[in-house]
Amino acid sequence: MSIVTANLAISLDGFTAGPGQDADHPFGVGADALTAWMFETGQPGREQDGKLLNDLHAGTGAHIMGRNMFGPGRGEWDLDWTGWWGPEPPYHAPVFVLTHYPRASLTMQGGTTFTFVDDGIESALEQARAIAGGKNVEIAGGAAAVRQYLVAGLLDELVLHLVPTVLGGGERLLDGVDGVELEPVEVIASPTVTHLRYRVHP
Repeated sequence: MSIVTANLAISLDGFTAGPGQDADHPFGVGADALTAWMFETGQPGREQDGKLLNDLHAGTGAHIMGRNMFGPGRGEWDLDWTGWWGPEPPYHAPVFVLTHYPRASLTMQGGTTFTFVDDGIESALEQARAIAGGKNVEIAGGAAAVRQYLVAGLLDELVLHLVPTVLGGGERLLDGVDGVELEPVEVIASPTVTHLRYRVHP
């Protein structure tokens, strides 16, 4: 059954990005540890990390992300900016970007098309579900976008990749989130990260 899911790397003190996010530091200053494990899945003993990521991607038919996840700009669009990932983003599926400023869709190499949605999170989810072909819709981040879907009761599953690092500042995932029940359904331990899967009960 298709669900709405999100998976994010998170520090021990609850941050999904460090302080000082800009074009040179997409995840903030000092936050490299949050994503380092994703590039080490080929190492011995890291097979579970790779399998989990592969399973998450294989089950996803469309993504939704906040504007900050797509780029560092604010206000009217710089049309030369096409994302952090170069000509072939890693999504290989439709991506719906939450924004307050209209922009024409952007088709990239490898099957990724960015559609910019300026009429709210429900509209983005409706469009993503319609095109996902029965697969899951993933809220790709950042923290603010995931929070919006959590608070609205529109998220079914949350997967946190808990990294044993302390950032001390930045973007905290659950700030301002009240009254949401998270039911633990799976824990996968790995040498440098612990994967925690929760079912969300609004």
